[in-house]
Amino acid sequence: MAALASSSSLLHSSSSFNSSSTPSISPVSRISLKFPSSSLSSSLSISPSFLAFSLNSRRVSPNSYSSPVVQASGAVEKKKVLIVNTNSGGHAVIGFYFAKELLGSGHDVTVLTVGEESSDKMKKTPFSRFSEITGAGGRTVWGNPADVGKILEGEVFDAVLDNNGKDLDSVSPVADWAKSSGVKQFLFISSAGIYKPTDEPPHVEGDAVKADAGHVLVEKYISEIFGNWASFRPQYMIGSGNNKDCEEWFFDRIVRGRPVLIPGSGMQLTNISHVRDLSSMLTLAVQNPAAASGHIFNCVSDRAVTLDGMARLCAKVAGSSVEIVHYDPKAVGVDAKKAFPFRNMHFYAEPRAANEILGWSATTNLPEDLKERYEEYVKIGRDKKEMKFELDDKILESLKVPVAA
Repeated sequence: MAALASSSSLLHSSSSFNSSSTPSISPVSRISLKFPSSSLSSSLSISPSFLAFSLNSRRVSPNSYSSPVVQASGAVEKKKVLIVNTNSGGHAVIGFYFAKELLGSGHDVTVLTVGEESSDKMKKTPFSRFSEITGAGGRTVWGNPADVGKILEGEVFDAVLDNNGKDLDSVSPVADWAKSSGVKQFLFISSAGIYKPTDEPPHVEGDAVKADAGHVLVEKYISEIFGNWASFRPQYMIGSGNNKDCEEWFFDRIVRGRPVLIPGSGMQLTNISHVRDLSSMLTLAVQNPAAASGHIFNCVSDRAVTLDGMARLCAKVAGSSVEIVHYDPKAVGVDAKKAFPFRNMHFYAEPRAANEILGWSATTNLPEDLKERYEEYVKIGRDKKEMKFELDDKILESLKVPVAA
């Protein structure tokens, strides 16, 4: 411990925000502290409390460190947590898994979902599985997040996660209410999509972001009004209950013997995480708010996969072969965003902050996780569902490739 104490005098923290940097973010360096195995009890965990980098550089800023914090492990303090959950898109499943993990760890959880419980959207997963939350002791309510003060009048929460808003108009009512009601910790689900394209992948915390992106403005706002806040930037995800196609897009074509059409070379790197990894990262932040405070975390797994690789992995778990056809979207006259579920570029982030600050580890294992996903795909009968592939057929016709009957 003496080595740790002597090094701390060389470090100090910086938590200011200005227009040229992200809000008090904590990009993680390539340097890690090492200790002899005999020097620390197994009941101790070490996490840096603050590491700040320049927005436009991955190199260490010599004046922006803080001393590591050594915390003894023990009983987890029970927290009362509110999850404001979106009613659409791929992020809804994050709130579902997060709620279940918090409940499993003994916390008190309320999920406020946008809209009405009787709406058709609630017939889809993960909403149709909310009995798993209430059955574990959680509470589910519905309404407009802007009316959160009325919906939950008089209630006090230790932590709030906004897993709904993408801009200040939608998040500020929740954030302002949380601030006025004494919420101790505010967490926000942002997006790794706010990073600017880079010639030096992967994206790490502290890389340049699109200054006018809605998520960026939200991150700045919550950093200004909360003493304890953190933001999480996910990418693509898989997991039971997800209602946005990811692996299903590949399965749909593979099981029907159709070519898988991938824009570009197919060697583009991306990151696909199992949602359990996102929920475990969020749970660590709730259980260790001092360590998480003032940080931005890439909420992703620790492995990349190529687009071609994803097609081959999906084919393997389906027990099928796959024909991959590459094309140039501009040459064939299609919008790649409509024809393919992933970005037609390297889009890959690493979870360095969570690894080093929260002591988090990824468990995503695509070859294994996709087996579970394919079993569910078959169980719900999607492999037998009649489908049309009109855009695929247009691309194949342009490429002079025979179209399956």
